[in-house]
Amino acid sequence: MIVGDLLELDDLHIGVAWATPELLGRQVTGVTSTDLQDPARYLQRGELVLTGLVWWRPEDASAAVRFATSLRSARVAALLAGEGTHGAVPAELVAACRTHGIPLLSVPAGTSFRAVTDRVYLRLWGDLQARTQGAAAVPETVRRDLVGLLHAGADATEVLARAVTRLGLPDCSLTTAGGRLLGSSAPDTARPPDMTRPPTASGAAGKGGPAAIPIGPRGDSPFDGWQLHPHAEPDAAEVTLLHGLAELLAPLAVRARATAAAQRQTAVRAVELIEQGGGPGLPDALAACGLPEGRPLTPVTARISGGSATWAAAALAEALHGTGAPFVAAPDGRGGATGLAAAPAAAVTAALRAARPQLQARLGARQELCAGVGPAAPTEASALRAALVQAGYALESRVGGPVGCSGELDSLGALLRGIPAEVTAAFHGRLLAPLAAHDRGNSVSLLGTLAAFLDHDCSWSRTAGALHVHVNTVHYRVRRIEELTGRSLARLSDRLDLRAALLCTPAGTR
Repeated sequence: MIVGDLLELDDLHIGVAWATPELLGRQVTGVTSTDLQDPARYLQRGELVLTGLVWWRPEDASAAVRFATSLRSARVAALLAGEGTHGAVPAELVAACRTHGIPLLSVPAGTSFRAVTDRVYLRLWGDLQARTQGAAAVPETVRRDLVGLLHAGADATEVLARAVTRLGLPDCSLTTAGGRLLGSSAPDTARPPDMTRPPTASGAAGKGGPAAIPIGPRGDSPFDGWQLHPHAEPDAAEVTLLHGLAELLAPLAVRARATAAAQRQTAVRAVELIEQGGGPGLPDALAACGLPEGRPLTPVTARISGGSATWAAAALAEALHGTGAPFVAAPDGRGGATGLAAAPAAAVTAALRAARPQLQARLGARQELCAGVGPAAPTEASALRAALVQAGYALESRVGGPVGCSGELDSLGALLRGIPAEVTAAFHGRLLAPLAAHDRGNSVSLLGTLAAFLDHDCSWSRTAGALHVHVNTVHYRVRRIEELTGRSLARLSDRLDLRAALLCTPAGTR
């Protein structure tokens, strides 16, 4: 496929803002969408770049030049600019593309980027099939049948069922690398495949059952790509056919990966605006992400220890599919990821907790996926920012385990867990260091007495019973605690301070 082929797709109404015949002859290798000011690190040579121009501001005279420079460094095939945001392709962008030799095409407001992406990949797919016709393992008649289903928009379950029937293969399931089921040829009663087994290049079976067959190129994270899982151990001939089926499905996997990457990049702008407190561009940025207008959004934060922000965003997206609601997930620039889902906080939390075991299985022994869920909030900048801060705190506090929810922050102990360990340790030391020093040189623990006294609601008799001492001994020890700390256990505020200090005891300290 070449850039000029886009002009022949009459139903998309793509026009030329600037190009030369030679540049329209450039070969196209793929397509990606972005509204980042500098997207070079996300682009591949020969790609078409779709942009909604959310990044462009008329008052920033150098914005168009910076964007075009980024595209030239990535050696993209062409730029397709949407006219929906500003009504027309800015003259400054036309000039910048002319300077850098980047063909610039216009996409009218009535044409969705998804439609452009789908048509490009269908055309690339057709080119691939034409080149490999006669060489594939799948017989030509079956290949045409399956390709016809895929072109007609059939789902994965229908395609797999047809392939199994026509080729005599064992039942198969199609999953993402993160374990999310995309489709299966088997009825509900069939034995599910072992999703935890890694794919192999040969697809050969091994101990534990048949291995998965990878579909399409490997991605940048352990969660990228698709896998074909035979439910029973295939023989040599069936392995060959399964690889042929995987080749037929590869363009769909590549398109899905490109769509996911485009969604991540589009979401970066929305997340940045929320973190900055909003602005006039936030409604447009949320709409560009495909999030429904006027529907509350639940923010999520995620992090993988020892993993990149791209990994975290890919894992978060895999988990949010489980909500069944529109969502986006994007790297947050701090080594983690941020997501927005048009679903209640409880549904988002449940989806993340259900998906996490499969996702965690894809990581190394020293890597851990954690997430925090904030409350659902209206699509106003201040409300979304407040909810996003709560999601970040839920991640840090780890209340509820590796997937925390701000709605579960309902105790002083849970609240304190989100404070950095260095801060809580310092607070503990400032209030309780005199008691710790006393206990190191004495057989009687004043820290233990304090904890027991507060645990028993400052009851002298119940504390004495718990410690197996006389009540007068408790009175003596409490007076000593008050002398050393300068706090009175008769005052509620001092009790709360000392309780908080006990809860801030550093991990591993007696």
